[in-house]
Amino acid sequence: MAIDKALNGAPFPEEEGEEIQIEIVNPDSVSIETEDGEGGVIIDFDPDMRGLGGEAHDDNLAEVIPDKELNTLSLDLIGLYTSDKESRSDWERAYINGLDLLGLKHEDRTTPWDGACGVFHPLLTESVIKFQSQAIQEIFPASGPVKTSIVGQIDEEKEKQSHRVQNYLNYLLTEKMTEYRSETEKMLFSLPLAGSAFRKVYYDPSMGRPCSMFVPAEDFVVSYGASDLVTCERATHVMRRSANEVRKLQVSGFYKDIELPASSPDIDRVEEKYNKLTGDSGSYDYDSRHTILEFQVNLDLPGFEDEEKGEETGIQLPYVVTLDLSSRRSDFGCSS
Repeated sequence: MAIDKALNGAPFPEEEGEEIQIEIVNPDSVSIETEDGEGGVIIDFDPDMRGLGGEAHDDNLAEVIPDKELNTLSLDLIGLYTSDKESRSDWERAYINGLDLLGLKHEDRTTPWDGACGVFHPLLTESVIKFQSQAIQEIFPASGPVKTSIVGQIDEEKEKQSHRVQNYLNYLLTEKMTEYRSETEKMLFSLPLAGSAFRKVYYDPSMGRPCSMFVPAEDFVVSYGASDLVTCERATHVMRRSANEVRKLQVSGFYKDIELPASSPDIDRVEEKYNKLTGDSGSYDYDSRHTILEFQVNLDLPGFEDEEKGEETGIQLPYVVTLDLSSRRSDFGCSS
């Protein structure tokens, strides 16, 4: 927070009242500067939004944390990710077997005899498509997907503000965020099949606007025993990006600009089953995408410990840690 008040402006009204007293608890966290000969003063109170080294809340901590600690953090997080993924192996196996019942692909069978029928009735596919078509009509009516509601006493000014918010958000989702509808339809197709589907809304610096991405259940790994996303210890979004996409994010400052080695193919079992059903086969260029793990995780990082009354509490704080799975490097993305 910055307070900027020119001292040579209009005088304060001469009124009697109590004096304002400001007590500075931590003088090292307060910066008092004067402007360029204008007689003004800037007082910066920011003790909680910066780390020990002066890092802001959304800064990339990978720029200041030593490489040795980052490597240890990477190995620990990859071990936890592997454990979380293995804990849902039964669900993955059942999901993969269930995809065969969609009836999307004819199989030539030799059991119980040569030429046995290998066609499944597409009843499950029909049910999924009906659910998708009915849900998209409710989510995307002709008037737009956003409808506002006023909480509390309604007056004319609030109604005008409500209409402005509604019109802008509908414009944003239908005109600017061109992927919003198609990603929503993908999500509604996957939801009845997998039982869970996720949407990720974020600001993309390379596109210069908010983006909405459908995240399938197989690409979103949560900690074992988690009951909801608010209280879970960690959640991992598995992303696959080309070298050019990663480079654009590095140049924009979203990731730390370091050299990453060539990636190795890392095809998920569910994705491999989807490819077989749809007749897709990954080419060399497609398989060489980087597998990026983005962790939403609670950590107690050295040098950024939670403190109360000057003493460390040992409480883990929330961070976003991004690492490349192939190279096991997390030193290009770590922010609070």
